[in-house]
Amino acid sequence: MKTIDELLSEGVNGKRVFVRADLNVPLADGVITDDGRIRAVLPTVKALAEAGAKVVVASHLGRPKGAPDPAFSLLPAAERLGELLGAPVAFAQDTVGPAAHDAVDGLQPGQVAVIENLRFNPGETSKDDTERGEFADRLAALADVYVGDGFGAVHRKHASVYDLPARLPHYAGYLIATEVGVLKKLTDDVKRPYVVALGGAKVSDKLAVIDQLLGKADRLLIGGGMAYTFLKAKGYEVGKSLLQEDQIQAVQEYIERAEKTGVELVLPVDALVSPDFPDLKTKAPAHPTAVAADAIPADQEGLDIGPETRKLYASKLADAATVFWNGPMGVFEHPDFAEGTRAVAQALIDSDGFTVVGGGDSAAAVRTLGFDESAFGHISTGGGASLEYLEGKTLPGLAALED
Repeated sequence: MKTIDELLSEGVNGKRVFVRADLNVPLADGVITDDGRIRAVLPTVKALAEAGAKVVVASHLGRPKGAPDPAFSLLPAAERLGELLGAPVAFAQDTVGPAAHDAVDGLQPGQVAVIENLRFNPGETSKDDTERGEFADRLAALADVYVGDGFGAVHRKHASVYDLPARLPHYAGYLIATEVGVLKKLTDDVKRPYVVALGGAKVSDKLAVIDQLLGKADRLLIGGGMAYTFLKAKGYEVGKSLLQEDQIQAVQEYIERAEKTGVELVLPVDALVSPDFPDLKTKAPAHPTAVAADAIPADQEGLDIGPETRKLYASKLADAATVFWNGPMGVFEHPDFAEGTRAVAQALIDSDGFTVVGGGDSAAAVRTLGFDESAFGHISTGGGASLEYLEGKTLPGLAALED
């Protein structure tokens, strides 16, 4: 795929450049709580603006139902982008209507505009090729060139990700080029030992990537809510812990397969439990208890890996040459259940290997817990996209950027 460096060498002064970014930031009462995805696209936007392009930034945010919804407006993201750029950013209150055209037409070389949430138009996410194509045609009228830089959306066959690049000269932005380069280090000629730490709530979200990694990784560490389905598959009582009964047989098969293939599958040896899920708003003390993984009381819920598991996982990460981590080890948003996730993050920092934090909640946890992002080899902006790449799937947004 062609990159933004090639585009810049060809010259963009005065050209309208459509940047498909990922500004899907978390909001609380209209306030951005983590601007990592906005900062990730800054190098691309800055380079284009400094080269004299008229930059049109577009993104989705959340899951509106194909119609305008103030709760999902991109206005806060546009304002934050302007703050980070140190320059005014125009904002259009529609996607392809008069406001969008006015905003783009009003741009001078070097200026930036953000159009409203792409998912306010049903054509963006439509499964009908014709409807998506019609929306892509209208987006194409706003620009001369397309730059794909929304890595967190490249696994979606959406109009702005998949159909629009076919209608304009297209290039990969700095973020996508970096993300793809990193993922190749996790799939091609991997340095070993290769250790993968997987967490998060649902084991069903990770089964496909586990299937692939059982043939590639040397060690798999399992944590988060998904760990309790693994523990149940081993015959343990898991109490009120998150459990996917319908996945137990599949998990049992993976445990057996790991033993046969020599992949070290490491499960929690203890857990922090509580009778009730913690209050994430007030952060009221939950008074957790540490219990052995095979002794979770029937009236308790596992909410984090325990102190012995933290030590175990740190030791299993210590000699890694390559590490991929996706998914928190517990309910990190509450201080009583953040130490498992903190321990894994610290172990990555202490490792001498190439460390990748696989986007989503893991990336948010790194920032929430106050870690220096530069201490990791790479922090991805796309959890789902990263996982699907590792699963060996073709990602529509990357395929669309190929010539």
